[in-house]
Amino acid sequence: MRYYDTIYRMRKRGEALELTILGLLANGPIHGYEMRKRIISVLGPYRAIAFSVLYPQLHRLLQEGKIEEKLDSKTRSRSARKKIVYNITPKGRRWFTELTGESFESQRDDDETFEARIAFFGHTPKTIRLRILEGRIRRMNEKAKLLREDIELNAKYKDKYTTEWRRHTLEITEQEISWLEKMATLERKNK
Repeated sequence: MRYYDTIYRMRKRGEALELTILGLLANGPIHGYEMRKRIISVLGPYRAIAFSVLYPQLHRLLQEGKIEEKLDSKTRSRSARKKIVYNITPKGRRWFTELTGESFESQRDDDETFEARIAFFGHTPKTIRLRILEGRIRRMNEKAKLLREDIELNAKYKDKYTTEWRRHTLEITEQEISWLEKMATLERKNK
C-alpha cells in the first residue's frame, strides 16, 4: 500500500471514530470503557479500538470544546477511583449535525466511514441518506464484479481455498447489496 493511501485511510478512520464518539454521546453520557464497547459494536469486531487510540481522540474533542467530562459520583471502578463520564456539548452537537449533513456529503462514497455513518442514519438528512446508499450500492456492485472475475481466475489455477474464500466474500457482498437496495427503496418511498 502506498504511503498516501495509508495516510488517507488513517485520516478516514479518525473521522469515523470522531463521528461515532459524538453520535454515541448525542444519545447520552458514557464513560470510557462503555464507550469503547459501543464503538466496537458500531464499527464492527474487525475494527476494534484500543484505549491508546480512544483516549487521545477524547482528549482532542475535550480541547476543542465538543465534549465535556465529569466524575461519576455513583459508580466506582475496581480501583475505587471514580469513573469519568463524557457528554456532548452544544458545540459538539452542532459539529455532529454538520458531520451527518450536507457539508460532509463528499464523504458519502467513503467505505472507511460507512459503518459509522449508517449507525447514525437517523441524524442524517433524507437526501444525503439516499445518496450514501446509492454510492455504497455502486461500490458493492463493483466489488461483486471483481470477486466474480477473481473466482474465475482462481478456478483456472485450481486454488480451491482462495476460490472458496472469494465465494464466501461474494455471498456476503451480494447480501449487503440486497439489503442496501431495500434500504434505498424505503428511502425513495419516504421522500
